[in-house]
Amino acid sequence: MTGPVRSLAARYYTDPEVFRLETEGLLARTWQFGCHTSDLPEPGAYATFEIAGESLFAIRGHDDRIRVFYNVCQHRAHQLVSGRGSTRVVVCPYHAWTYELTGELRAGPNIGAIKAFDKSTVCLSEVRAEEFLGFLFVNLDADAAPMDDWFPNARAELTEWVPNWADLRPHEWVEIPENCNWKVSVENYSECYHCALNHPTFASSVVKPETYDIQPQGKCLRHTTECQGLDDMTYDIRSGFEHFDEYSSWFLWPMFSFQVYPGNILNTYHWRAVDTDHVVVWRGWYSPEEADDATISQLAAQDRETTVAEDIHLVESVQRGLSSRGYRPGPLVIDPCGGVNSEHPIMHLQKWMREAVDLDR
Repeated sequence: MTGPVRSLAARYYTDPEVFRLETEGLLARTWQFGCHTSDLPEPGAYATFEIAGESLFAIRGHDDRIRVFYNVCQHRAHQLVSGRGSTRVVVCPYHAWTYELTGELRAGPNIGAIKAFDKSTVCLSEVRAEEFLGFLFVNLDADAAPMDDWFPNARAELTEWVPNWADLRPHEWVEIPENCNWKVSVENYSECYHCALNHPTFASSVVKPETYDIQPQGKCLRHTTECQGLDDMTYDIRSGFEHFDEYSSWFLWPMFSFQVYPGNILNTYHWRAVDTDHVVVWRGWYSPEEADDATISQLAAQDRETTVAEDIHLVESVQRGLSSRGYRPGPLVIDPCGGVNSEHPIMHLQKWMREAVDLDR
């Protein structure tokens, strides 16, 4: 007789060797968020970011295409750019080797002295990139399947819930450091078994818990629920769009989630793993360009003071517990009917987590 599904062993969250395997394998072969395309408004605009320990930069070309390159000169390996900015061409600060916005080598001091050198053979190393409703994702695996294969229907569904996505710009970004393994934080996000006890504002003022469910769509976990009645909401949700009276979330394995609050308000979670015991969660909120949206500022502040603060306490306590000699992985509560009091999304997540590490061994 098959016994209950049990949670992962503690070593998956506490062993530095597991984190090393994830960095070299999982994080380098999955779609990771780089930047918002509004950071690249004109040709020559660039933004740097780090994925799986690699420094990368995105830059918009004169053809309006955004390309992503490893942030390393092909001459003698100096990093090319830092932060964000705009440039006519990419110039290495070390020896002034110069690259076109397409990555092709343009010039370098005295390179004509190199016998039989063909500069067309030198180009910056490009990385797979996709624009996804204004968000730029990258994958270090050149053979990775497209995002629509990984996350079926997510793009189309998000377009329905956020029909004005092309007009949105980051309204607020907040970096939230958490003293826990990234998987502890992701698991906390991906179940609402703990919500009634730990998130009274979210459970009573945003969603209707008895309608909350989470189901997999490929490597996406789709959260759906009705929201509280109009009279119970803390803000006016009548946006004029469909789905204005619903909450939904699309968690894109392994480290990004789109959330749409009632009123079609877009916000995101973005996890950046630091090491075995630390993760930084970037919490983003978005509004139409030039808008001074007091409602979104109010929601962001409420979120920080309630759900975010409540979750930090929870995940850091879990990380401490995972290091205890007394911990033995307990059974997950899997309800065949799903619902708010079931941990079936954790079952799916932990399967992906186990496969990501064990397949690399």
